[in-house]
Amino acid sequence: MPKTVKLRKGFDINLAGKAEKKISDSLHSRTYAVKPADFIGMQRPKALVSVGDSVKAGTPVLADKKNETVNYVSPVSGEVIDIKRGEKRKLLEIVIQADKEISYESFKNYSTSDLVKVSKDELKEQMLKAGVWPNILTRPFGVVANSNDTPKSIFISAFDSSPLAPDYNISFKGDDKAFQAGVSVLKKFTDGYIHINVNSADEVNPMFLNADGVQINKFTGKHPAGNVGVQIHHVDPIAKGDIVWTVSPFGVVQIGKLFLEGKFDASKIIALTGSEVSNPQYYKTFAGANVKTFTDGNLKNDHVRYVSGNILTGENVGEDGHLGFYANQFTVLPEGDHFQFMGWILPTINKLSFHRAFGLLSFLNGSKKEYVLDTNTQGEPRAFVQTGAFEKVVPMDILPTHLLKAILAEDFDEMEELGLYEVIEEDFALCEFIDVSKHDVQSILREGLDLLQYS
Repeated sequence: MPKTVKLRKGFDINLAGKAEKKISDSLHSRTYAVKPADFIGMQRPKALVSVGDSVKAGTPVLADKKNETVNYVSPVSGEVIDIKRGEKRKLLEIVIQADKEISYESFKNYSTSDLVKVSKDELKEQMLKAGVWPNILTRPFGVVANSNDTPKSIFISAFDSSPLAPDYNISFKGDDKAFQAGVSVLKKFTDGYIHINVNSADEVNPMFLNADGVQINKFTGKHPAGNVGVQIHHVDPIAKGDIVWTVSPFGVVQIGKLFLEGKFDASKIIALTGSEVSNPQYYKTFAGANVKTFTDGNLKNDHVRYVSGNILTGENVGEDGHLGFYANQFTVLPEGDHFQFMGWILPTINKLSFHRAFGLLSFLNGSKKEYVLDTNTQGEPRAFVQTGAFEKVVPMDILPTHLLKAILAEDFDEMEELGLYEVIEEDFALCEFIDVSKHDVQSILREGLDLLQYS
C-alpha cells in the first residue's frame, strides 16, 4: 500500500548559487574520465585498455578483478590519452579524449512490447556487458549489486533534497519512454515492489507519477528526505539478511535507453551550481565530463573548490577534474583556507549554523536567506562530544552517536543492533556538517560498513 511520510527531523542548507531553470546548448568536453573510486566496493580495479587505444561509447575500459562479470565502460568514443595512477600504482582514472561525433558499441534493441517478453537472464547478460549494471546499488553497504541476488524490493528516489540539488523536472525532461522501459526491465529482478518516492510538497515530474507497475510513496520534510536510505527505512526497512536495490532516475533511464536504442547512452543534463559560478544553470553533457568545460570564464574568482556532486557528499576533484559516475551536478564553493578572527564566536548574521549558540544571530534571517559558505571547518578535530544534535538531523529510528562509537570500538554486535545495515555515508552527511567535534563522520561510517561486509 502506498505510504505518505512526513519527516520532522533534518536540516536544509540554503545556499546561494542555485541553477537557473534553463538548459545551455550542449557543451562537448575535450576529455572524459572513468574513475574506480566512484564505485564503492571495487576492491581490485584493473584497466582493460592502454594509452593510445581507440574506444566507443560502451567499450569496456575498467573491471574489478573480484567481479569480472560487470563491465565499466567508456561514456564516449575517442582515444585513451592517460591512465593515471597513485601510490603503489593504484588506478585513479582512465582519461579519454572524445571524438567530435560520438560512435557507439551496438547492442540488441527491443520494442516496448517485446521488452516485457524478454527473460531475466537475457536482460541481465546485456546489462552486465553494456555497462549499465553499476547503476544498481545494493543495501546494505551501498555497493554495486551482485547480479545473482534477488532483492526484496527496488527503490527509486524521485527527488533530491541536498543543497543546490538539480530540479528533476529539468534533468529528465523528455525521458518518459526510456524511464518506463527501465522500470519494466527492473521488474524482472524482484518479486516485491518497485517503490518510487516523490516529494509531495513540490511539483513532481509526470514521468514518475505515470510509471506503470510501481508503488508511489509521498514524502515531505527537510533534507535528508530525498535520500533513498531514509525512504527505505520508512517504507520497507532492512533487517539483517535482507537485500534491497536502489537505482537513481538517471540509472533507470540509462537502462531503458540501452534496450530501446541498443546503445550505452551516457548523456545527461547536469546542474552547475554554487555561489562562485557567474551563471549557474543546466548543461547537456556526458558522464565523466571535465569541469573546465563549464567553469572556464564562468567563475567570479579562481580561489575555489570544485566539487563533483553536492557539498555534503561530493568529491573535491580540482580545477581539471571530472564528473563522477553517479553525480548530476558540479558545485563550486569559495576555498576556506584562511584564518578567521574569533572564528565561530564572532557575532554575525551571515553564518549558517544548526546550533544557535554558534550561529548566534543567524536565526534572525529566517529560512529563506541564501548563504555563501566556504570550506573552512571553523576548528580542528577534538574529543567526541555527545550533544544530541545528530539525532535531530537523522529522521530514522537510529541513534547516530551510539552507532558511530560502536564503529570506533569495532563492536560488531552493537553495530548491527544499532542499525548500520540501514545507512550509508549520505545518510549521516548532515551529522558531519553540524559536528562540533569536526570528525570525518562519513569515513567512520564507511569503516564500519567495510568491517561488517568483509569480516
